[in-house]
Amino acid sequence: MKNRTLILIISLMMITNFFFASGEKTDEDIDPLVDLTVTVEIKQIRSLEKTDLGLLPIDKIDYLSDPDFYVKVFINDEEFISPIWHDTKYVNEPEWSASLNVPDEEEYVNITIQLWDSSPNGDKLCDLSENYGDFDENYDVDLFYNLKTGHWEGDDWLIPFWGGLDKSGYGRLNGCDDNSYYQNNRDCELYFDIYQNDYDNDGIPYWTEYNVFKTDPTINNIGEDLDEDGIPIEWEFKWGYFQNIDWENFTWVHDWRYNPNIWDDHKNIDEDEDGIDNYEEYLTSQWGSDPYRKDLFVELDKMEAGPNGEPASVMSEGAKELLQIAYNKHNLVYHLDDGSWEDSGSDIIPFDELTTSDWFASDNDLSQIYNDYFLHNDDDNWRRGVFHYGVLIYQCSMANGNAFGSNSFQISSNGLDEKARNLPWLDRDVVYASAYMHECGHTLELNNPGVDDFSSKYPWQFNWWKWRPYKSVMNYGYMYQMVDYSDGSRGLNDFNDWNDMDLTSFQEDFP
Repeated sequence: MKNRTLILIISLMMITNFFFASGEKTDEDIDPLVDLTVTVEIKQIRSLEKTDLGLLPIDKIDYLSDPDFYVKVFINDEEFISPIWHDTKYVNEPEWSASLNVPDEEEYVNITIQLWDSSPNGDKLCDLSENYGDFDENYDVDLFYNLKTGHWEGDDWLIPFWGGLDKSGYGRLNGCDDNSYYQNNRDCELYFDIYQNDYDNDGIPYWTEYNVFKTDPTINNIGEDLDEDGIPIEWEFKWGYFQNIDWENFTWVHDWRYNPNIWDDHKNIDEDEDGIDNYEEYLTSQWGSDPYRKDLFVELDKMEAGPNGEPASVMSEGAKELLQIAYNKHNLVYHLDDGSWEDSGSDIIPFDELTTSDWFASDNDLSQIYNDYFLHNDDDNWRRGVFHYGVLIYQCSMANGNAFGSNSFQISSNGLDEKARNLPWLDRDVVYASAYMHECGHTLELNNPGVDDFSSKYPWQFNWWKWRPYKSVMNYGYMYQMVDYSDGSRGLNDFNDWNDMDLTSFQEDFP
């Protein structure tokens, strides 16, 4: 009861702050070194709608094509409109932002973000919101940004100290947070950032440097590790902030859980229990990791073309996008290192017509590939504690796909291409993504009774009917036809993969 009371008090305080923030003024210039400007940057956009064919629900974003996205941003009620990104389900690098000069004496800046689809029949507002309570049609997000701390609250927040975490993550919006995973409700995903200018260009506001960190606001501190805990000041500034409570005055107090002047044992802190500790979260921050929201990192290495016309093993962009949508809907944000990243660890593997996989031989080909191209013959390679390893080869001696270690698996392009050719009702992108998701599921410890039952592949087999409620790529009866794990909502003989997976199991020693 005490915990529930505390949560209620905090919620009421947040609501109170939200409605009165815009009128709060300070007694002096918040930053005497610069004239303050606030910027809202849009970093990525993605449609999360179902892709299966059939009747088109009334709430589908666009009936005839992929969406024509554009963004509206309101900063202190001033409207900014982005260009239109035509006919695309995802915009990976929008390169668009909105900036406004704001009063230097007002602590809070009010911000609204809306995502729209442009259409001749009338533009539609897309869903980015949790739609909590009775606000069923609340598709946009309202935020209030603090010029003292450089952080924001509202429909997207960071409160790691008191709990009540934003399940989609900080700076990420997910329209499926209202549990509309399997409905077309104009659900979309949007990544953004909000920041202000500061004299030394280190991204840490003057007020925070002067009053909390005790650093010089005229000197750029990026890269400094004042407390020598292995993580620089800019990461601890972004992710360490929380609002403490002054119980005597019943007001919020700005504080930092990770203060750059106080040593923290970051290598043993994993707040979101995704198997990636804070130090590793820092190492992967360039790729969008969040220490309070679950992340799944996978390295994809591919095999080159063969000497006799054998095609290179390639996973299409469409298959990769199906994987991204499936995981991201459930706020397990999927990061696939396919070689396109800056500082990528992904490699091209020399062609091998038949790659051996022998459970009892330590020197089989897959083990050698793992050591040579993932670990790079370094048992202490830091990526071992972060990435799962899903290699795409030409053909494996064991199967078209299998897991061969606690964090490693393969799929075979020759066998999957043959399956897609021989069964024309199957979509090649779905075949690849489904196989990749299935094998990755083994590294997530998805081992319930409905997994890998060979007597459930076809309708004439008894267990095909038994496991029909278990609608998951882990069920052979659905493999190659869908890209999703099951949520356990279909009663007897169904299992909740999304709840049952173990994101830390991949850290076991490789056999």
